[in-house]
Amino acid sequence: MKTIQTDMAGRILVLLAMFVIIITGIKIASVIVVPFLLSLFIAIISSPALFWLKDRGLSSGLATIVVICLIIAGGILILRLIGTSLEQFSDNVAVYREKLNLLSLEIVKYTERYNLDFSIRGLSKYVNPGDVFTLTGTLLNSFGSLLSNIFLILLTVIFMLLEASDFPDKLRRMVRNPEDTVRRFGSIADNVKHYLAIKTLTSVITAALVTLGLMLLNVDFPYLWGFLAFFLNFVPNIGSIIAAVPAILIALIDQGTGTAFWTAFLYLAINNLVGNFLEPKLLGHRLGLSTLVIFISLIFWGWVLGPVGMFLSVPLTMTAKIIVENHPNSNWLAVLMGPPGEDDSVTETADNDKKVV
Repeated sequence: MKTIQTDMAGRILVLLAMFVIIITGIKIASVIVVPFLLSLFIAIISSPALFWLKDRGLSSGLATIVVICLIIAGGILILRLIGTSLEQFSDNVAVYREKLNLLSLEIVKYTERYNLDFSIRGLSKYVNPGDVFTLTGTLLNSFGSLLSNIFLILLTVIFMLLEASDFPDKLRRMVRNPEDTVRRFGSIADNVKHYLAIKTLTSVITAALVTLGLMLLNVDFPYLWGFLAFFLNFVPNIGSIIAAVPAILIALIDQGTGTAFWTAFLYLAINNLVGNFLEPKLLGHRLGLSTLVIFISLIFWGWVLGPVGMFLSVPLTMTAKIIVENHPNSNWLAVLMGPPGEDDSVTETADNDKKVV
């Protein structure tokens, strides 16, 4: 009995050591890993269009060229829309910080005048409201810095798309049980593509509605806040809150409490429409993550990969969940990672896998 327990403890220690080594390596190589992951993200989203063009008779090379041209056109459009806004916002971050700090001091004076001091002054010693704009600028600039690697990213996407159609044949030649392995891999790939495609679609809808609403409210930098809403929509629950804060504060500083109220109402309405109605209908509940897992993954991948890791955190964790869900020996991890009430779908997946095996 002691020997069995010793062996199990040894295996756990080895697995933990391997995990630490791998994560340390990823963190050290984040300069290379982040562009690669973004390339993989773009390739997965673009692959349905590639296969659709190939089904219409286009060759792999020509279909890839068409898809890449569409990606470049979309990138140029985004740059034209947010490039100037990002530069102007970055130049004025210090001004907005100062305005917000002055506004917070006015609130402190108001509370003291009417004896409504709720320790706001004490809290302000530890929390600087102006840091919100500094963090927002850092997050936006981190995406902007990736433009220096745009050639590497596009080149990697091209090679990934060219290899996409041949990979199943290579996989069949690599393994002993090709049909079962290809089936499992195909199931994982289809689920990941489905999740990322739907999430991208809902993120585009969210960004469009946020941009249009902020333009109607005459809030500064509407394209920039729409861009931020697009990326942070990939972080469920807390992502929409993070995206709303800077826009609400800008509206409060420039136009007062009335516009700030309507800006907050706009974000609340859009996030309820997309997050509570549209996404559940398109995604279903089977691909969900628990709130705790989302929060931990946000902190973890943000620490490993930097600000861009916050954007990639949920897709990466969601991919890991889909992988463990499709294997009968690890589906219990998917149950732990999923929201309450998801046991049946995971168990059903595991049972189906056992039947096939």
